[in-house]
Amino acid sequence: MKPSTKASISTLLTRYPALSVCEPDLTAAVEALLATYRAGGKLIICGNGGSASDSEHVVGELMKGFLKPRKLGDDMKAKFEAACPESADYFMKNLQGALPALSLVNQISLGTAFANDQAPDLVFAQQILGMGNPEDTLLAISTSGNSTNVIYALDMARAKGLKTIALTGKSGGKIAEKHLAGITIRVPEDETYKIQELHLPVYHMLCIAAEEEFFGE
Repeated sequence: MKPSTKASISTLLTRYPALSVCEPDLTAAVEALLATYRAGGKLIICGNGGSASDSEHVVGELMKGFLKPRKLGDDMKAKFEAACPESADYFMKNLQGALPALSLVNQISLGTAFANDQAPDLVFAQQILGMGNPEDTLLAISTSGNSTNVIYALDMARAKGLKTIALTGKSGGKIAEKHLAGITIRVPEDETYKIQELHLPVYHMLCIAAEEEFFGE
């Protein structure tokens, strides 16, 4: 981990001192995410309600430039010029380096079909069964730590060998009690909206750290 990447964690804790109790887990989560990207894997995210919105938010920060422009290199330029020369300049001007991320909450056709035909609480697990690989990481978001479909997603991720990070509230619920995730970040709040207010800077930090590691100076 580069010093500037590690500084993303200390900057978060300076801005949100209450999260200092989470520092070891925050560091472990950054290390897991970096290992995933070094291995050519992706981050998979799931959650319900506001946490579903957070899942989409994370994808938006990782799949394009967040704080940095992420200019493409000469290797991609050469590939574009060889494959699609008329588009190459336009691609180089506008496309940005991506950190692969997938939200499980926006698969409307699959999700509704599976919920109707099979079991609604296994919609996330079904997607991980189909798309999860050992080099991937699952970020499972549940303010209560008790969301059944998120718990089943963690079960499936463990079965398929993914690294797992849970983002919960102070109690951690069943996820923490039963040690269902390899890393559990339990932000120090109990009310749902207050938990969500701390989840956002946590996952922003994860995105900033990954971007810094792979696209920073």
